[in-house]
Amino acid sequence: MAAAVAASLFSPSFLRPSGRSPAASRLSIKALSTPVLTQDDLKKLAADKAVDYVKSGMVLGLGTGSTAAFVVDKLGSLIKSGQLTDIVGVPTSKRTQEQAAALGIPLSTLDDHPRIDLAIDGADEVDPNLDLVKGRGGALLREKMVEAASSKFVVVVDESKLVTGLGGSGLAMPVEVVQFCWNYNLVRLRELFKLEGCEAKLRLNADGKPYVTDNSNFIVDLYFETPIKDSFAAGKEIAALEGVVEHGLFLGLTTAVIIAGGSGVTVKTK
Repeated sequence: MAAAVAASLFSPSFLRPSGRSPAASRLSIKALSTPVLTQDDLKKLAADKAVDYVKSGMVLGLGTGSTAAFVVDKLGSLIKSGQLTDIVGVPTSKRTQEQAAALGIPLSTLDDHPRIDLAIDGADEVDPNLDLVKGRGGALLREKMVEAASSKFVVVVDESKLVTGLGGSGLAMPVEVVQFCWNYNLVRLRELFKLEGCEAKLRLNADGKPYVTDNSNFIVDLYFETPIKDSFAAGKEIAALEGVVEHGLFLGLTTAVIIAGGSGVTVKTK
């Protein structure tokens, strides 16, 4: 069962922060007493705490999305200042690759670094078992490949991402599908979760054309009226459909979740 501990007081033994100054990881009283913290403020707090666990010489999985972008920015500044050295990043999307390269972060791929020390990424939903919904940014396939290859996977979120059950936010749970006969799979996915009141929609760009992933696939977004009852069973059923490339249920992968909220930053571990 997930147990929450105050990040400013405790740090999991398997995620011991590096030897940088305590001031780098301490939350200021001023920051916590600010009347209103924006969602970006909370994401940055969580991202900064996650980067404290990075040590020189690590191979890092670099996530994709608004929260992960704060992590990459912080890593870039620490590498530039010399506080982190011999870091290699494995990006999970073209966007992250471009951001990291612009910041001078050395990059590689799973082909050359099949074993990753630590991956840090955001999430769209986090349930009490620390299972996740990810991929609303469209990078779910590469994210899952990199994070499954990581010895430790740390998730950074603000408290709005916490749900009692996956699919419970009412927002999209993405499924990446091949372009060939995409509607055939959209209908099958909708029928698969008919009892959950599932609605399936092809993801579109602002111009009305289908969104295309970095892997040249389409995304079918599933919207649930009620949380998924058995996420592991649902994941297996989705993956068994021919033409499905990957789904946004990230199950059994998480080492720890760093959560920023109005009361500060906490860490949840299994």
